[in-house]
Amino acid sequence: MLAYRVESAVDLALSMGRLAATGLVQPQSAWSRSLTAGQAMLRSLMGSAAIQPEKGDKRFRDPLWTSNPGYRALMQSYLAWSSGVAAWVGGLDAPARDKLRARVATDLVIDALAPTNALLTNPVAMKATLEQGGRNLVAGLQHFLRDMTANGGLPSMVDKSQFAVGGNLALTQGQVVYAEDHLELIQYSPHSSEVRSRPVFIVPPQINKFYIWDLAPGRSIVEALVAQGHQVFIVSWRNPTEAESQWTLASYVEALDRATAVACEITGAPDLNVVGACSGGITAALLAALWGARGVTRAGSLSLFVAILDVSGAQDTSMGLFASFETLELARMFSRSKGVLAGKDLERAFAWLRPNDLIWAYWVNNYLMGEAPPAFDILYWNADTTNLPAALHSDLLRLIETGGITAESGPTIGGHTLTLKHITCDTYLLGGETDHITPWDGCYLTRTGLGGPATFVLSQSGHVQSLINPPGNPKARFLTNDSAHATPDEFLAGAETRAGSWWPHWHAWLNARGGERIAAPKTLGSHSRRPLGDAPGTYVHDTVGEFIDDQSTAG
Repeated sequence: MLAYRVESAVDLALSMGRLAATGLVQPQSAWSRSLTAGQAMLRSLMGSAAIQPEKGDKRFRDPLWTSNPGYRALMQSYLAWSSGVAAWVGGLDAPARDKLRARVATDLVIDALAPTNALLTNPVAMKATLEQGGRNLVAGLQHFLRDMTANGGLPSMVDKSQFAVGGNLALTQGQVVYAEDHLELIQYSPHSSEVRSRPVFIVPPQINKFYIWDLAPGRSIVEALVAQGHQVFIVSWRNPTEAESQWTLASYVEALDRATAVACEITGAPDLNVVGACSGGITAALLAALWGARGVTRAGSLSLFVAILDVSGAQDTSMGLFASFETLELARMFSRSKGVLAGKDLERAFAWLRPNDLIWAYWVNNYLMGEAPPAFDILYWNADTTNLPAALHSDLLRLIETGGITAESGPTIGGHTLTLKHITCDTYLLGGETDHITPWDGCYLTRTGLGGPATFVLSQSGHVQSLINPPGNPKARFLTNDSAHATPDEFLAGAETRAGSWWPHWHAWLNARGGERIAAPKTLGSHSRRPLGDAPGTYVHDTVGEFIDDQSTAG
């Protein structure tokens, strides 16, 4: 991992060097952008500028930024300068990868220098300081010192003391019915006398804990599925240590193959409705493709949420930043481990890709305002990080670098070169309109390469908010398009906006593929797969002790 970190730092430095050299031989671009920005800043100081923050920029939403002439000029000058820098980088005649890396670096600087991040130039923080006699700064210093020692130098995003897995999170009743080195398999208890014959098998991301699927009651996908009468199984991945550094993408797919065989054995079903999200969606899709390549018909349907598989055309979409794997390269740079990419390093990498929302907003709240971070279940889950084995990390980088999984190519697992064409079952695809990690047009690309029919739905939310979208939110919206479309633009052109959560839409789709209703099982597991313990299991609590189980292979 140290080699990864050095390599990434060198790559970034070389890109910045090449961009600087390009700037020197193209001085007219810098001069033109500087002149434009300077004129805009001058108009700001004179009070005649009409510059406004972009929609969704929460930094300047306090009325003082517009009502006070001095603060308005400061805000507009900053926005003019930052726009000029971004335009200069975007306008240079340089390789796309160098410009993307430069954009990462310049955006970090631009965001860090925002006037909202400093006490004297933040009117809200100054007002709080005067009103409280500086008590907010004393509390902020205490928060800062605690974060430096206990949170890896990042501002805390959540009050962790308010949550406990198995206490007020992951409460749906179930039992662990299978375990092996990679995973535990949880089966949930039915809530009705009848269930659907085809089980639902959920594959969470390997880089997070599984309970994002089972948050508090009313916000749990698992709870909602059980209420719909589904037999639900979910994987809880083990949190790897250096001893598991050799675990590969193929080994994760093979572990899923064994676990799904167990689910089929327990239920007596020949196939499953497989569900995956983010990196778990990649693994779930590879599993379905492997079955297709082998001629195995275990996938009754496949649901993929906020998951990008095909990145071959990424540079032509808004997912260019993701597809250039700057996310994982940043994680490499932050990594201090040898055999695993530490979960905190991944958290830091993702945070610095969206610093205004995930770094500087909490900097202001925790340190300048002296406020405690919020108590929010999703933020707690996000901070409950897991490690990534070095081999899996390398496989994911290689997958992205080679174009991902397309209709024509993909990774080789079990002697089969897997492609999207191998997935012939019905597929449900979900993207998030404001998703910064897996932009929705990248999620859409999967649809064009699949070997079977696909339904695409666009939620008007971000990455995690798209997933945790229970009914009842009056602001929730999602888009569908039942007509013919082959591109993201065509999807939008004919899309119908629907009010509410997309969950009921998916439930209807899934219910139609759930099979006949049968009597619910009176006990979980089976004669040969006796339960090993209650949900949420042990792996979710980072238990990495010696593994003991005489049921570690699928029957």
